[in-house]
Amino acid sequence: MQTCSESCVIEIQLNLQLEMTTFANQLKYEIARIAKKETRAETQQLKKASAQYRSDIAALKRHIAALEATVKKLSKGQPKPVLKVEKEPATALRFRAGGFATLRKKLGLSAEQMGKLINVSAQSVYHWEAEKSRPRASQLPAIAAARKLTKKEAWAKLGL
Repeated sequence: MQTCSESCVIEIQLNLQLEMTTFANQLKYEIARIAKKETRAETQQLKKASAQYRSDIAALKRHIAALEATVKKLSKGQPKPVLKVEKEPATALRFRAGGFATLRKKLGLSAEQMGKLINVSAQSVYHWEAEKSRPRASQLPAIAAARKLTKKEAWAKLGL
């Protein structure tokens, strides 16, 4: 059997454990409450900032819409710019492969001789006549000058 002193000690220990458990629970509860309070305060600041940003974005969108409407209104009053295309002068030089071949035959020249006359290679003359390529703009004046030559003048220029 237990004596009173032993039973009293056991009872005191049980009460201490019960009080410790209660104290630990109260401490946990208090820590959780304070953490929630702090989190709520920080979250509230973020919510306010987010609402302000949404408000600013909406105001900017309204401003952009107003500016676009103004631009549209102003553009209606002005004539649209017309793309100006400059016409070629009446003296523009043209090239036709068939005409070039006929000119060479009329002058009685080979492709190599025609090339020497207008300062290009014989291969260029062949390509032009076969319509595989076209002469450069810088070569057109020499071709135009060759058109004005007679057969004797062409042969004299070549030294034949």
